[in-house]
Amino acid sequence: MKFGIIREGKNPPDKRVALSPSQCKELLDVYPELEIAVQPSPIRAFKDQEYSDLGLTMQEDLSDCDVIIGVKEVPLDMLISNKTYLFFSHTYKLQPYNKTLLQTILKKKIRLVDYEMLKNKEGVRILGFGKYAGIVGAYNAFRAWGEMTGEFFLKAAHECEDRVEMEGELKKVQFSKPGKIVMTGSGRVGSGAEEMMNVLGFPKVSAQDFLNAKFDHSVYCQLEVSDYFKRGDSKPFTNEDFYKNSEGYESDFMKFTEKADIYIPCHFWSEKSPFIFTREDAKSENFNIRLVSDISCDIDGPVASTLSPSTIADPFYGYDPISEKMVAFGSPNSIGVSAVDNLPCELPKDASQDFGNELIKNVIPHFFNGDQDQILEKASETDLSGNLTSYFSYLKEYVEG
Repeated sequence: MKFGIIREGKNPPDKRVALSPSQCKELLDVYPELEIAVQPSPIRAFKDQEYSDLGLTMQEDLSDCDVIIGVKEVPLDMLISNKTYLFFSHTYKLQPYNKTLLQTILKKKIRLVDYEMLKNKEGVRILGFGKYAGIVGAYNAFRAWGEMTGEFFLKAAHECEDRVEMEGELKKVQFSKPGKIVMTGSGRVGSGAEEMMNVLGFPKVSAQDFLNAKFDHSVYCQLEVSDYFKRGDSKPFTNEDFYKNSEGYESDFMKFTEKADIYIPCHFWSEKSPFIFTREDAKSENFNIRLVSDISCDIDGPVASTLSPSTIADPFYGYDPISEKMVAFGSPNSIGVSAVDNLPCELPKDASQDFGNELIKNVIPHFFNGDQDQILEKASETDLSGNLTSYFSYLKEYVEG
């Protein structure tokens, strides 16, 4: 079997890669029957020379590879017929902007294994960049706070060589008075954000203490869904019912907006779920949050201040709750917003290394054990005969429409 590491071709350029040079070498040592070719790239976080120094084959033409591995959507003209591809296709939710991509994949009889669909027996995703979204998103919260208040200034994450240098920047964080940070969501994103809180040395407190206790030092609270949503009929809250029937629930977040300075959304949000805080909520005199670093980044959705994604080059803007419009970052009486939607790209080396570790542990072995747990099969949107698989037959009208 021969793997090909494709050059990322989507714009804006993405420096990440699915497997680092050392990880490729590790795979070759573990699987002697495996070959790996790497397509040269001028933008990749790991240089071509780093691959070739470890004996990896640099190869422009990947047409002799069986499996081609990337990160973002592959441009149509880079797709090679009759191959198995692994990348984030962003098609399973019927995203209109990628319909042509899936149509082309079917036409070229490509087997698409979508990273987002790779799950274990319990249905939990086994791969993703969420952890580094949480890490950089939480870092950006403090970078934005420093710029907004003038209390300190942090270097942008993408200007740091790696995560170690970025974490060193956090030593500059000094609040003029103890800060209170509230987070929603856990999982990969939330765990990454928590790692930054640990670097800062901020203690984690319960929702009850966050609301009622006084602190002489900065603290953070990571809320459960039962802390910030409640049933509309006042019956007892159960997570199982909420995830099955979230339409019958309403937000109970406002009590936290009275106490928090910074809000870091790390949650997964369904369109059937209630908003966390609305535009009307943000107008309340009891709404005291001054900054939202929205890692979840659902536009014009559950977090009212997130009107638009921001960019790595221009990461912050202001939200004026009275006019309900975007304003310049730091404008009087505005809420500061950070809503970068490609956060892991700010630390491409570290994010790639972390992703590659999960790929090696949770995905690659199934190419060599006959996919006995059907991990790859159930994540394959298409097959090598040019058909949608049975698991993704619901995409038929999408690709034919």
